[in-house]
Amino acid sequence: MPAFYQFKPVILDRFSRVKITTMKSKKKVIIVEDHAIFREGLKRVIAEMPDVELIGEAENGEVFLKMLKKNMPDIVLMDIQMPVMDGIEATERALKDYPSLKILVISMFGEEEYVYAMVEKGVYGFILKTSGIQELERAINRVSEGQQYYSEEIMGLIVKKVRQVDAVEKVVFSDKEMEVLRFLCKGYSNNEIADKIFLSVRTVEGYRNKLLQKTGSANVINLIIYAIRNKLVIL
Repeated sequence: MPAFYQFKPVILDRFSRVKITTMKSKKKVIIVEDHAIFREGLKRVIAEMPDVELIGEAENGEVFLKMLKKNMPDIVLMDIQMPVMDGIEATERALKDYPSLKILVISMFGEEEYVYAMVEKGVYGFILKTSGIQELERAINRVSEGQQYYSEEIMGLIVKKVRQVDAVEKVVFSDKEMEVLRFLCKGYSNNEIADKIFLSVRTVEGYRNKLLQKTGSANVINLIIYAIRNKLVIL
């Protein structure tokens, strides 16, 4: 049973039926951002999300790494350009010590030169600081489920970069694997794909894992890069 589920107390009498309900725990978040005004704005937005809890904030990567030793979040909202230690170095060090940590980058549009570096480090997602509240909440939810989320603008940069690189190899995929791959490249979640092609979520996850294995991709964003580079999809 997933760790984020907790049983509520159940009171029974001799006439009652056994009924077990579950309650989701809140997603724990740490903000790593050097601009106090933007950090305060994020805190206010998160405070309005009923299933998200802010457990810490740091003004640079060094403070963040020290914080991780005391408080382990579900998701980190990471800036890139910061004094003392930037987001790239902080991400690399954090993921070395905590490989399962989910990092969602929140960046200015002018920092696109750092997009590829953060993707290579293994972040779970990348959105712009100009994104709306709904997109931020959608990204947090997607990442908390172990899936990746990249804003449309960031995906455009990645696609543009990948198209400049020659194809590397050819792998044979089944029709169903290709169908799942196309939906993944369009940004659909596992649940959404399952609804589209009338399969269970677990079956879709199985196809996704096969795709990752066949292509040697560490995560979905690298799978998408592989698909574009080998002209398996057109975005």
